[in-house]
Amino acid sequence: MASTRHLYQPTPDLQLSEHFYKTKIDGLFFFKSPKKADERGFFSEIIKLPELEKVLGAEFKIKQVNHTRSQKNVVRGMHAENWNKLVMVTSGSVFSAIADIRPDSDTFKTVEYFELGCDQQQEHNSGLFISKGLANSVCVLEEPLNYLYFVDKLYSKRDPSGDQAISLFDEELAIDWPIPREQMILSQRDIDAVRLKEAVRNK
Repeated sequence: MASTRHLYQPTPDLQLSEHFYKTKIDGLFFFKSPKKADERGFFSEIIKLPELEKVLGAEFKIKQVNHTRSQKNVVRGMHAENWNKLVMVTSGSVFSAIADIRPDSDTFKTVEYFELGCDQQQEHNSGLFISKGLANSVCVLEEPLNYLYFVDKLYSKRDPSGDQAISLFDEELAIDWPIPREQMILSQRDIDAVRLKEAVRNK
């Protein structure tokens, strides 16, 4: 498990609305959704779009909903796309490192660590709103991981020119992963991903 000293904590001083919290990265927001649980299971209002849009100061129009399922030790990332997305976990748990790889951003190279999960015993579900251009990752701690993300562009119609796959082991980002490199299950795209300085140079 990731060291708790690294993990994001939604403290009162970071609270923007009833359920949303700011982070160290511009355009990255954490949310938590209270659950009502009993012997049958639980019910949760995951998110209310008017609340999110008030925090963003802009409309978030969902165009596509994506679902990935992963086994333990699968790591996906660091991926940045040209769309905004709302992410949440419906089973399992995940460590997620989010990095600002936008050279013109005031929080360029800043990294935040999160642990997201869905458990009957937890009082809240949680998730993230990730603005376009931020690099997102998924490192599965407990399986099966079911991960949903709601995006504001159709995959077939988005502009892929800004898509980036940054190395999970980039020296500048120096991400403190909760599992050793040799245990990670990676795609070829992530094995071949470029360093941040190369991605910035090629923009």
